[in-house]
Amino acid sequence: MNIGTFFIYLAVMAGVTYLLRVLPFVLCRKQIDNVFLRSFLTYIPYAVLGAMTFPAVFYSTDSLESAIAGVFAALCLAFFEKSLLTVAAGACLAAFLVQLAEFLKIISW
Repeated sequence: MNIGTFFIYLAVMAGVTYLLRVLPFVLCRKQIDNVFLRSFLTYIPYAVLGAMTFPAVFYSTDSLESAIAGVFAALCLAFFEKSLLTVAAGACLAAFLVQLAEFLKIISW
């Protein structure tokens, strides 16, 4: 790819990104009074973040078993309302321990 094509792609990408961020401000000038629409728009970022993050969790380790252990640990800790740091550390520790157990099982052969 030459430098001219790169800058054309970059300009198109910047324009699309800018339009997507400016368009809601242009179309919605007054306060939204509809309770359903306000609650819908409030939860959109969380839903999108969850939809992008959750599938990636299962490909973040070398094995599916350690990923499932990490997700299970995170869900259990979050259910008991632990802090975000505790949930993240617990998920990492659970995935690490399962990965370590699989590694030690391979070595013991």
